[in-house]
Amino acid sequence: MEQKEYWNSVSETKTFTLPFNGELFSEYVEKDSVITDVGCGYGRVLRILKDEGYSDVTGYDFSPMMIERGRRECPDIRFEIMEEDRIPAGDESADAVILFAVLTCIVESEKQEMLIKEIRRILKPGGIIYVNDYLLNTDERNLERYHKYEKELGVYGAFTLPEGARVRHHSEEYIRELFRDFETREYDRIVYTTMNGHRSSGFTYIGSRK
Repeated sequence: MEQKEYWNSVSETKTFTLPFNGELFSEYVEKDSVITDVGCGYGRVLRILKDEGYSDVTGYDFSPMMIERGRRECPDIRFEIMEEDRIPAGDESADAVILFAVLTCIVESEKQEMLIKEIRRILKPGGIIYVNDYLLNTDERNLERYHKYEKELGVYGAFTLPEGARVRHHSEEYIRELFRDFETREYDRIVYTTMNGHRSSGFTYIGSRK
């Protein structure tokens, strides 16, 4: 199953669970900032931001059905469909970008690199990126599927879920390299509950565009 097809198929049933640390975010981003949520899904984090007083928020996602749900549930928030390799926003147009559980949905390293390059393009100099995503785990269940799918998907840490979606967990070394063009402001390891109810190692990262 293609990634877009999968996310369209679960757009009405999935509930995203990664925690948004509004207190931490507010230390770096003012209420009147231009905020872009890349891979926003149905707009869960955008709803939190709007309710906390952030006035200029926009969400982009490549799943039309997720965008449709977002527009229906949050009619006071802007949502736009994006292509997988292009964010439809101007150069240096955003004060902050949010990237929640998006890297995990992109198996290919080159596509992740392209996305981060796009995010850097739309961020103003000194602009903030706030990332929550998943790290490699060491439990038997995850190690088994990392090894099972490594040859098929071409990267260690990637695997296919029973319902058909492809996802990826990352090493910390890889994450540091991926965000090499940003200045690290915050980095914390966290244990998350996944959208399917499992526990997984993860991280919170805040960086600023150099």
